[in-house]
Amino acid sequence: MRGPWASSALSLRLRLRGARARTNTSPMSSTAARVVHPAAAAPPPPRPRRLAPARCAAGSATDTATAGPTRVTTVSNRGDSLAICRVLNGMWQTSGGWGRIDRDAAVDAMLAHADAGLSTFDMADHYGPAEDLYGMFINRIRRERPPEFLEEVKGLTKWVPPPVKMTRSYVEDNINRSRKRMDVTALDMLQFHWWEYSNPGYLDALKHITDLKEEGKIKTVALTNFDTDRLQIILENGIPVVSNQVQHSIVDMRPQQRMAELCQLTGVRLITYGTVMGGLLSEKFLDTNVSIPFAGPPLNTPSLQKYKRTSVAGSMVGVRLGLSEHIKDTNAIFSLELDEEDMNIITEVSKRGRNLIDIIGDCGDEYRA
Repeated sequence: MRGPWASSALSLRLRLRGARARTNTSPMSSTAARVVHPAAAAPPPPRPRRLAPARCAAGSATDTATAGPTRVTTVSNRGDSLAICRVLNGMWQTSGGWGRIDRDAAVDAMLAHADAGLSTFDMADHYGPAEDLYGMFINRIRRERPPEFLEEVKGLTKWVPPPVKMTRSYVEDNINRSRKRMDVTALDMLQFHWWEYSNPGYLDALKHITDLKEEGKIKTVALTNFDTDRLQIILENGIPVVSNQVQHSIVDMRPQQRMAELCQLTGVRLITYGTVMGGLLSEKFLDTNVSIPFAGPPLNTPSLQKYKRTSVAGSMVGVRLGLSEHIKDTNAIFSLELDEEDMNIITEVSKRGRNLIDIIGDCGDEYRA
């Protein structure tokens, strides 16, 4: 398979071996030696925070390592890049089970999020009407907002095919279906998922996806719920992956182990979901005891903000479009800066849990037998 990664596979393996041979290779890997379940902890009361601008505009600071809270980051690989808001609107709740969806009300809610600076939307081909809602939304943007506003809006979708033979026509038909539903010439990002690692057809699918990107039907190629070993194989086969979407929270620190090491070496970024565990790490459960049978002792800890990690491009916040909204609360994330004391508190709490890699496996293994 073409591409510089194909010719540098051995170099990548050697770099990984060298990194693993060193101790404390990075702040990310050194703080993630043990994965966690927060237990009873009593951090000091919160200190006053400095406010940041509440606008998510393309062309803003793009490096998560810069000082202060930034609202935009860029995911890239080779010549492909995409600027996204660091807090993404997760649309999985359109897939059913969270109440009836009024499409007009849902699109109104999407406009409200975009107007508030939360202009990146994450969806999938199997999230019910999510892609159709985005198509309605983007047409409202085209009609009712200035052209420069359209440039800020990003729609990230996923393709989750069954493990069948990945022919060019099969892949293209599915990508075209998403393009039609979302009413776009090119998908901003196509995040690919594969159920069975024993079936190597994922490489064929990704080759065809890369070809479609070269033809202008996709802007950036990404993954969702792939483990470290498969990510390395994919990169070595010349696929220009910009990001991998995985579960990550103060309870599930698996991405900060092997995955973080590979991301630092290759520049692949992480987009994370499950960051506040469906609200469990929110103020609703502040100073309450909640039993989590599979994870360990009762939870009794204040709400903890997502901590700084240079490989993390952005985190997902689920939106119940037209049913409820938390725009103000979500935008408050950008008013918070974590200092050394905050980081130390989070690290101490995180040490009280079990290593989920030993229990579940690497990133995404929870979706596979």
